[in-house]
Amino acid sequence: MGRYVMKRLLSAVPVLMIVGIIAFALSHLSGGDPARVVAGNDATTEQVEAIREQMGLNVPLPNQLWTWFVNMLHGDLGYSYILDEKVTPTILSHVFPTLSVALFGELIALAIAIPLGVLAADKHGRLADKLVLAFATLTTSLPSFLAGLLLMILFVLQLKLLPASGFVYPSDDFAGYITHLILPAVSVATLQIALISRMSRSSMIDALGSDYIRTAAAKGLPRSKQLWGHAFKNSSIPILTIVGQSFGELIAGAIVVETVFNVPGIGQLVVNSILRRDYQMIQGIMIFVALVFIIVNLITDVLYAVIDPRIRERSF
Repeated sequence: MGRYVMKRLLSAVPVLMIVGIIAFALSHLSGGDPARVVAGNDATTEQVEAIREQMGLNVPLPNQLWTWFVNMLHGDLGYSYILDEKVTPTILSHVFPTLSVALFGELIALAIAIPLGVLAADKHGRLADKLVLAFATLTTSLPSFLAGLLLMILFVLQLKLLPASGFVYPSDDFAGYITHLILPAVSVATLQIALISRMSRSSMIDALGSDYIRTAAAKGLPRSKQLWGHAFKNSSIPILTIVGQSFGELIAGAIVVETVFNVPGIGQLVVNSILRRDYQMIQGIMIFVALVFIIVNLITDVLYAVIDPRIRERSF
C-alpha cells in the first residue's frame, strides 16, 4: 500500500510542474506590469523599479520560474503584494467554505442519484426509467450557476424559505451554517446527480442480469434485498470511481457557484484576485486546485484497489 501511494505521489510531481509552468506563463502573458499594479498609477519610475526588485521581477524568467518551483515544493506558493500577505495561508483560510459546499453537494447528489439509478434499473424500459433518464438529461444541460439563480428565485424570492447569500461558520451558528449551504450545495449537485444516477443505472442493469440475482430471485429473496443487498453491492465500484473522478469537478462548480451566493471561499478569492490583477494569488490558486484534483484521484484509486481484489493484486 505504501509503495503504491508513494508511486502515485511521485507521478503527481510532473503534473504539478506542468500546471505551474502554465500558471506562470499565463501570469506573464496576460499583459500589464505586476510591479506597476502594486505601486499604483501615481508611483514614480524609481518606486516601480524598487517594487520590481522586491518581487524578483528583475531577474530572468527561467530564474523566476525555478525559484517559484523550489518554494512551491516547500509549501510556499508566493507572496501577494496586493494583499500584503502570504498566498498559502490566504488560500487555506478560504478552503472551509468551498469544501463545505462541495461535500454537502456530494451528499445531496448521492442521496438523490443512487436511489434514482436503482429505481431506473429495476424499472428498465418502463416509464420510471424514462423519467429518470429525462431528469438526468435535464440536470446535465443545466449549468450550476443557472441552477443557483433558479433556486434563488424559487426558495428566496417566491417561498422566502432560505437565505439568499452569505456563509455562517458552524462554530457560530450550526443551523445557520446548514441553511446557508442548502442552495449552493444543491446547485453544484445538479451535474453530479446526472452523472451518478446514469452510472448507477448502467451498473445496476448489468448486475441485475447476472446469474446470482436470478438465483436469489428463484430462492424467493425479497426484491429489495436483491437490489440493495446483492446487485448494488457488486455494482458499487464503478459508482465509487465516477464519484471520485467527478469530485474535483464538483469543487470547480462550487468555485463558480460561490460568486452567485456570495460564499467567501476559493471562488470569491479567485474573482477578487482577477479583478485586482493579483498574479501571485492566481498562480497559487491554480496550483492548489490542481493539487486537490490529484489528492482526490489518489484517494479514489486507493479505495478502488482496496475494494477490488484484482486491482489490489496488481497494485500492491
